[in-house]
Amino acid sequence: MKKILFIVMFLSFSIISACSDQEEPVPKKSQEEKQTNVSNKPQEEERQSHENKQEPSKTNKGNIVASNTQAGALKNLKDQLKTNLPIILPNGLPIPKGTFLTAATKAEANQVEVLFFESKEYLPINDRKLKNSQTATIIARLVVKQYPNAKVANEQISFVNYSQNGGQKVDLGYDIIGYQDAGAGSLWTGWNEGRWALATHTRTDNPNAGVKLAKQAVQFLETHMLPIPKQNGFARLDVYKSGNIIVWQDEKLVYTLDLIKEPLKALEIAAAFYH
Repeated sequence: MKKILFIVMFLSFSIISACSDQEEPVPKKSQEEKQTNVSNKPQEEERQSHENKQEPSKTNKGNIVASNTQAGALKNLKDQLKTNLPIILPNGLPIPKGTFLTAATKAEANQVEVLFFESKEYLPINDRKLKNSQTATIIARLVVKQYPNAKVANEQISFVNYSQNGGQKVDLGYDIIGYQDAGAGSLWTGWNEGRWALATHTRTDNPNAGVKLAKQAVQFLETHMLPIPKQNGFARLDVYKSGNIIVWQDEKLVYTLDLIKEPLKALEIAAAFYH
C-alpha cells in the first residue's frame, strides 16, 4: 500500500513539474512581444506622421510673393509680365515711408499696361486686394504700346519746338527760355530741353502759378535725367493736378505715364526710367 501511494505521489509531482516547465516560457514570450511593440511603435508613428505631413501646396508653386523692397517688387513685376515687348521698367518709384510698392498688370500682343500702387501692407503683383482703394492707392499708370514702325510711333508724340512757335518769352532760370501762349481760358508755358518738349498748364486768372511750376520743373531737371527718347518726348504738367502726362518714344515703342496727381512727382517717376 505504501508502495502504491509513493508511486501516485511521484506521478503527481512529475505532472506538476511538467506543467510548470511548459508555462515558464509564456511570460518570456509575452515580454518579447511587448518589447517588440514598444520599439516598433515610434517607427510606426514616425511613418504615419511623415505620410500625414502636409506638403506645400502645388498651387502656390511659382507664384509671385509680396516684397518689402522696391527692388524685389520690380523684379516680381518683371517676372509677371507676359510679353515679348522689350520694355524698360523704372529703377524705383517715389512712395511714402512705411508703404510698399506693388502693381497690377495687363498684357496684349502689342501693348502692356501697369498700374503702380503704394499699399499699406505687403501685396503680391496682381493681388485681388488691389481693387480695394482702402488697401492700395494708384500712384501712376504706365502704358507701353508698339507701333508698326518708328515713324508712326513718333506721330503719337506731341513734340513742339517752342522757340519756333513764338509767344511771350519767360526766363525760367538755368539759361532756359520759356514761351507762353494763352487761349480759351488756359495759359501754357512751354520750353525745350534736348529732345524733350515740356509745358505747364494753368488758367489765365492764375498766370503766376504756371511760371512757378515751370521754374520748379527746370530746377528739378538740373539734377535729374529724363529717359533719352528716340526720337522725341513730351511732358504736360498741370497746376491743378489733372491731366499730368509724360510720353516718350523708343523706336517703335511709345511709353505713356499718367494718373499722377502731383506734376513734379510725374517728372520724378519719369526720371526713374532713365538707365
